[in-house]
Amino acid sequence: MSEKELDSLKELAIKVRENIVRLSTDGGCFTGASLSCADLFVFLYSKFLNVTPHNLQDPLRDYLFLSKGHDVPALYGLFAEIGFIEKSRLENHLKTNDHIYWHPNTKIPGVEFHSGSLGHLPSVAMGVAMDCRLKGQSNRVVVVTGDGELNEGSVWEAALVSAAQKLDNLIWIVDRNYFQANVATEELIPLKSIKEKFQAFGWNASDVDGHDFEKLEETFSVLPALNGKPTIVVAHTVRGKGLPSIERRADRWFCNFTHEEVSALLTELHENKMAELNSETLVVR
Repeated sequence: MSEKELDSLKELAIKVRENIVRLSTDGGCFTGASLSCADLFVFLYSKFLNVTPHNLQDPLRDYLFLSKGHDVPALYGLFAEIGFIEKSRLENHLKTNDHIYWHPNTKIPGVEFHSGSLGHLPSVAMGVAMDCRLKGQSNRVVVVTGDGELNEGSVWEAALVSAAQKLDNLIWIVDRNYFQANVATEELIPLKSIKEKFQAFGWNASDVDGHDFEKLEETFSVLPALNGKPTIVVAHTVRGKGLPSIERRADRWFCNFTHEEVSALLTELHENKMAELNSETLVVR
């Protein structure tokens, strides 16, 4: 990845995070969880998926299913920046004149399936992957779940059947931010060894830093593996990424900030970006 491409992805990620923060008022949204997967969506739609605002009806497009639907501010925040929806529509969040609210709605261009009830979309993605294979198509089917979502039994049913059907066009990403709602995952139902669990179920499995665009490119450049096995990528992320004041906080899953707090957080977002850039410069030197 060239330095220009990397800078472009980082710049887009900041804009997506700005949109997430702006959606975190007047009723609020799932801020911390959305910030954890912002970089994943930026990478997938910029560098991996064959999905654009112009090919949404193309039967040969790739598919992304957001199973952890409460993270939709990250998806809508990205869609507003890359032309799926007009940016002004984000101002309609939670209003009755639009479909921009806490979970994905198929009336929004780019949303393939409704979600909200956790654990459902791995099975939907599995079905679409089977359909594409039966038609002899080369679509890549991606489903994104949370780590706490893995407590749902339907998730493991989908994992078993996907492996049995050898759906190597299916890629499952786990946003591993180590929180489930307002509690740490390992304090509720420990999820250690996610990678090994899926390998035992017959999947290809790998880990990656979900905030490192170069590592993401390295991981996804060889996917799908097309070796008769579906693939799972455990993306290690940070809840609230980009805003140190709310990072890794159990109480910052859902947020409803005042307008003054939003303004302060936007300032913090950019100050943190500058601090990271300065840190990178010192490392290079």
